[in-house]
Amino acid sequence: MKDSPYNNLSVFPMDSANLQQANTFEMPPWRARRFNITAGSFFPINNTQIMVGSNERDFGTTIDLEDDLGFNDFSYSFMVNGQWRISKRSRFELEYFYLNRKSTHTLERELEFKDHTYEVNARVSAFFDVSIVRFFYSYAFVAKPTYEIGALIGSHVIFGDVGMQVDTETGSAEVSDNFDFTAPIPDIGIWTDIQLSKKFGLYANANYLSLTIDNIKGRVLSTNISLLYNIHNNISLKAGYNSLNFRVDVEKERLDGFFKWGYNGPMLTLTYAFGEQVKI
Repeated sequence: MKDSPYNNLSVFPMDSANLQQANTFEMPPWRARRFNITAGSFFPINNTQIMVGSNERDFGTTIDLEDDLGFNDFSYSFMVNGQWRISKRSRFELEYFYLNRKSTHTLERELEFKDHTYEVNARVSAFFDVSIVRFFYSYAFVAKPTYEIGALIGSHVIFGDVGMQVDTETGSAEVSDNFDFTAPIPDIGIWTDIQLSKKFGLYANANYLSLTIDNIKGRVLSTNISLLYNIHNNISLKAGYNSLNFRVDVEKERLDGFFKWGYNGPMLTLTYAFGEQVKI
């Protein structure tokens, strides 16, 4: 009988060991590690409004930082993120973001801020400092070797300080005010993490919540989408687009503060993944 390409095929089913080996999916080294750290640059385009006045609301002007105080729309910042994957479906994340903005501007309209009135044509120096700490727990209700879909619950904690002063010819401040606050704003959201190939991955999430806690009322909406490219082994480059819009109303003794800030823009980060690879 002539040799046939079919003569070497086994008519018997694969044993369990071979079947298990055939069904094993080999994940790339950067995926599903126990820990990863991400750090990089963020280039937000800002739109910021504030109002700080009396509790009776008979004093205080809504101030647009970009239009009224001459702040640049575009700014530069950095962010750092750490992730701990505690199991196949659960993970914790902690993130930190900082932005420091300053301006010097001649006022084109009268502004009321905190305890003072800033007159037209006054030369004003202003600042806006904000730090955001974000922590959350996420759970993957769909966990497959090449993709995950889940929900998260956490909080943005916003540390803000905004102020201005009138500059004089001698360089001293004739009038000076600032308003600082700390606002924890819980949020919930959904996310997905997809392995596109051995070198590429995609991550996206969206979060929202509106809540009142004691003398602070907050609302937050944030979105993020990032494309990962694995440079070598556990080191990857991420390019993404991030947006955050929040409003905070703060009541203090004698004062009401209104703060509304939105930013969106690209970011570029490096991620280092380490620890054991969790089986998905």
